[in-house]
Amino acid sequence: MSTAAGVVSNGDVPFMADVGGRPFLTHLIDLLCDQGFNRFVMLLGRLSGAARDYFGDGQGRGIRIAYPHATEALSPAALTLAARSDLEDEFLLMHADTYWPMRFESMWSVYCASDAAAMATVYNNRDGYAMDTVQVNAGLVDLFDPTGQSPAHGADVGCAIVQRDALDLMSSDQGTVESALYPPLIERRALAVYPTEHRFYSVSTPERLAMLRIFLARGPTVIVDCDGVLNRGPVAPDSVRSVAAFEWLPGALEALRAFRDASYRVIVVCLSRGVVSVRELEAIHDLMRRQAHAAGGRIDALYQCPHDWFAGCNCRKPRPGLLFQAQRDFSLDLTRTIVLGADERTMRAASEAGAVGRLVTTDMPLIAHARDILQLRTPV
Repeated sequence: MSTAAGVVSNGDVPFMADVGGRPFLTHLIDLLCDQGFNRFVMLLGRLSGAARDYFGDGQGRGIRIAYPHATEALSPAALTLAARSDLEDEFLLMHADTYWPMRFESMWSVYCASDAAAMATVYNNRDGYAMDTVQVNAGLVDLFDPTGQSPAHGADVGCAIVQRDALDLMSSDQGTVESALYPPLIERRALAVYPTEHRFYSVSTPERLAMLRIFLARGPTVIVDCDGVLNRGPVAPDSVRSVAAFEWLPGALEALRAFRDASYRVIVVCLSRGVVSVRELEAIHDLMRRQAHAAGGRIDALYQCPHDWFAGCNCRKPRPGLLFQAQRDFSLDLTRTIVLGADERTMRAASEAGAVGRLVTTDMPLIAHARDILQLRTPV
């Protein structure tokens, strides 16, 4: 597994912008260090000065940082080619202005299985959050258009695993690395895809920077199931169908109060299985909110899957669609968010989303998890 990352700046981007009292680039390096990286090649060209003044060679942080061609006015593509000898046989290429909470072990596994020369991370962009620049087909990129003018249906995240030898294929030493490298790889069907539904964040514009600051503030959050976690669950595969059938589990309201006292956001995920009327479902949710509030707790948001068991939707566990919906709505970092559920399907959904899954049982009910989480202050 590679332990080297190339961090490239595509233009005059404010990668040293203040985020939470320190430069954004420190957050990016912390993320990469958490994923096992210990050597960095800063492909920043004439923008290197501020980063070098702040980080030096990285020894004080237990890492190594190089700044090749730091005084030259080279394009990102030319800078990467010129620094070829500083890169390992396989390396991670990151944009200096972008933060995406990667799980590199998962990325590396997909990359190795692909037998491709490079692998791009692609956000599905079904919500229109970013510009569509990538078209994916059968696990490979078959179109890359950085202008967004082509009929693409995905957004390049700016995080790729690249074989150093693939740099020999670059069509130009001008522009970005992607614009020079991706087309010849696509032509050879050698650009694999790591798909993600987790949003990425950036310092590229004031609006994006504001969103990034919210994201990296990481307000502590728990996501909890209903049946078997908050309320007594009916016999599977049935569901609570009325207010009269809803019954809190012992300690559940106390747990909600404890989370609120500790300033945790609580997001509830329920399944309606397509058998409960909209009116009855709203009545159940209203009851939950009112009684949680009366007990000193709070439910900040409540999501439900409206589909039937066999609908094949993306929001029914073990699919993680509702978790990603909450991620987008609240700018969550799911890799640092706890999901509490009463069955293995919830644990699988949490794992697929990159979240921290905790199984609620009769021996370890929600209140016991709440006490443990608040004592340890995980995952903050």
